[in-house]
Amino acid sequence: MTKQTLTKQQVPLLDLQAQYAPIQSDVMAAIQGVFDSKQFIMGPHIEGLESEIAAYCGTTHALGVSSGTDALILALMALDIGPGDEVITTPFTFFATGGSISRVGAVPVFVDIEPDTYNIDPTKIEAAITPKTKAIMPVHLFGQVADMDAIMAIANQNDLFVIEDAAQAIGATYKGKPAGSIGDIGCFSFFPSKNLGACGDGGMVTTNNPDLYEKMHVLRVHGAKPVYVHHVIGGNFRLDSMQAAILRVKLPHLESQHDGRIANAQYYDAHLNGAFTKPSQKHDGRMIYNQYTIQVGDAKRDALKAHLDSHTVGCAIYYPISLHLQACFAQLGYQAGDCPVAERAATSVLSLPIYSELNSDQLAYVVETVNQFFEH
Repeated sequence: MTKQTLTKQQVPLLDLQAQYAPIQSDVMAAIQGVFDSKQFIMGPHIEGLESEIAAYCGTTHALGVSSGTDALILALMALDIGPGDEVITTPFTFFATGGSISRVGAVPVFVDIEPDTYNIDPTKIEAAITPKTKAIMPVHLFGQVADMDAIMAIANQNDLFVIEDAAQAIGATYKGKPAGSIGDIGCFSFFPSKNLGACGDGGMVTTNNPDLYEKMHVLRVHGAKPVYVHHVIGGNFRLDSMQAAILRVKLPHLESQHDGRIANAQYYDAHLNGAFTKPSQKHDGRMIYNQYTIQVGDAKRDALKAHLDSHTVGCAIYYPISLHLQACFAQLGYQAGDCPVAERAATSVLSLPIYSELNSDQLAYVVETVNQFFEH
């Protein structure tokens, strides 16, 4: 098969319309039901979704919140992490990971990543622990769970909390354990581009600790218990009923979408060729491919991106600047070279379309377009 045998077409990085079309009537019915009930804040859809997510993630508790970022902030607040504390995390992630730590007044301590999974490198964590360290916040990047056995062992040995940033990993597993069920608290995002996406912002925290659940339950509503009585200061972290109703429609389809993404990844693995590194699943478990990210060496990443753009193949760079080099963290004193693996990834990664609704012609077109670049 050659590039010329395929008709040029647009392949977006993500096609939410293709995902929405088969469930449109169910989504609209759910929205109408919320309007009919007039329960726009909290209510039965919130409780229903929380129960369903807890069951899906294998935890005893789940709590709907306003966004994935607020899930991280709420988790940090529930663990009493604040000024004077340090939280060890990865520099190769969406900004909310490091930003949430700073938002509560704590200090993010960035540790380099593994070159194959892009997740935090556990072998570098212990050297970063100080008397101020309160927690480790691993990120399950691109839908692959970090090396949680090693991370939990370090946390237990040093009396540290573990907050799983599982924003990209709902449904991913690690040695039989679902993402968000291993640490003290799991944090999820329902941003529309996630595998389970709302029609706006939304998030969830999960835990097996009843005391943490109760504390987050109170903190979610400004720290009120009972209403208008405040012994602690919380925030307005509520998930609204409209988003919960939509997510309840979409959740039963999530497994089939995972299957589709995995099948598409397997197609790419078998047919993509060139001077680049394909995604690697390192540990026993299931990677759910929130992104399919390749790593292109020899300073060719930007040229490949331009080639794909010109051939109307959607692609994106996640993430072009490591957090330790972001200007807003300059006061932390990091320099170029402090996290070399993350810095190298930032200049060489590129994510390709992987959504489950891709058809065979689209997959073939992506493959031929990528392969054509490396052939020439």
